[in-house]
Amino acid sequence: MNITIFYHTGTGNSLWVARRIADELGDAELVSISECKDEKKTVGSEIVGFVFPVHIWGVPAPVIRFVNTLKGSQPDYIFAIAVNAGQVSNTLVQLKKIMAGNGLNLSAGFEIAMPSNYIPWGGPGPQEKQRKCFELAREKISRIAARIKEKAIMPVEKGPLWQRILFTAIYNMIFSKVPKMDKKFWVDDKCNACEICCKICPAGNITMHEGKPVWNHRCEQCFACLQWCPQEAIQYGKKTPGYERYHHPEILLKDMLKEKF
Repeated sequence: MNITIFYHTGTGNSLWVARRIADELGDAELVSISECKDEKKTVGSEIVGFVFPVHIWGVPAPVIRFVNTLKGSQPDYIFAIAVNAGQVSNTLVQLKKIMAGNGLNLSAGFEIAMPSNYIPWGGPGPQEKQRKCFELAREKISRIAARIKEKAIMPVEKGPLWQRILFTAIYNMIFSKVPKMDKKFWVDDKCNACEICCKICPAGNITMHEGKPVWNHRCEQCFACLQWCPQEAIQYGKKTPGYERYHHPEILLKDMLKEKF
């Protein structure tokens, strides 16, 4: 089968899921959405997948922008996997509507729970809980791959009704404000000007000024800068100095960097 999987990732959870799915399906091409240009794209593969994190209980802006660049014939099968910390909410329903508006049909949508990387609300949880989460994710990925191989047409997975109503309202209220939410980032005296934050930011939102990172209000709230900082020098608000950092343990910094040293 001719398979292309587009992924968007900040701290490696979605990249790990995309790799596992690709391994299960065999001979699948992985393409980073953040590395794609903005020009219109033609969907040419027989099977096309999208793997991305849930941001504020909805589809992240970069994924929306990318889907809006797609054109051409409908692939035989399109699937999506929304990676989340336990609340997929209305994300896949939202994606299905966005795709429909671009002449694409989302054949199936799945959710995968992973450790949380949204550090303002705390760390990812105890190591044992993380290991259990990875184990369950591996099992579900195998089941998902089996359905994809069958090209199974099925309803997208979604959260309970109350969650979809409440969290979708919050998403709609906050979505336009996300780029400027980087005002809460700051850097402490552990910063050694390594510039990894600049290189790893999928939005290209960070520049250096007098040896310190500066956020330029194009934030996507993925927290890659904070979570991958080797010195743990980047903070967000008042509480993060005391919180554990997280990125997927099987994803390396070199996997994430757009520029290799």
